[in-house]
Amino acid sequence: MPDRRRVLFVTDLAYQARGRRYCDEDIFLTSRLRNDFDIALCHPLDAAALMDAFDVVVVRNSGPVLHYQKEYDAFREQATARGTRIYNPLSGRGDMAGKQYLLDLTAAGYPVIPTIDRPEDLHLLPEAGQYAVKPKAGADSIGLTFVPREQLGDLAYGDILVQPRIDFLYEVSFYYVDDAFQYALHAPDPERRWVLEPYEPTDADLAFARRFIDWNTLDHGIQRVDACRTREGELLLVELEDLNPYLSLDLVSDRTRDSFVASMTASLHRFLDSQPRN
Repeated sequence: MPDRRRVLFVTDLAYQARGRRYCDEDIFLTSRLRNDFDIALCHPLDAAALMDAFDVVVVRNSGPVLHYQKEYDAFREQATARGTRIYNPLSGRGDMAGKQYLLDLTAAGYPVIPTIDRPEDLHLLPEAGQYAVKPKAGADSIGLTFVPREQLGDLAYGDILVQPRIDFLYEVSFYYVDDAFQYALHAPDPERRWVLEPYEPTDADLAFARRFIDWNTLDHGIQRVDACRTREGELLLVELEDLNPYLSLDLVSDRTRDSFVASMTASLHRFLDSQPRN
């Protein structure tokens, strides 16, 4: 019988997320993954010191890295230098790499909330009652403010993004393991982002989400495509979360939850088989 693979599961069980219980989700996931792997849990600040003893490091609900950016950058550098297998792989082009992708996707004409980071590009933004201003390194709405158009020229550009404030009907999230769609959830009330309900996506919805999964070119891992439905019926990308997307597994059916765990387990095995350790 082959040796069981050793997984270092990175999570901040004490992080207080708005409307979510990180600890419950990761306790559940590790309890199920333990059927196939030998698992140890650790805080993100301890990952670099412990990772050499494991076959793979799984980064899950580790909280916004801006709270420990220096240590996270060091973790990435050491993992790359040592050839440590990280899941999700560190090659993600979405939130894992910052918010630059919102600018890149805007420039490439993708269906994304229009985003700029230079005053000379203000003319590219559509007219709106207010504009969202957020730090490029932001997460969990940290640092988010709203300003009228006449104040956009007075902002200190460089480390901020500016978007029109969209009057949307609802937000919807599509959850993927590798490139396989798992389930979708939506927030019917725009004011209650994490009060989610199951959502049955249309073929057009899935085609929308697939464009961003394909663009990200992440062969292995868990991704969440967050979008908003405008009053005109269009979907626009809000966020492409490929670092540590919360999965809201407590809100899906037992069957869907079991299917997700099976998909994640199979994905981890494929990842380990395809990525021999240096």
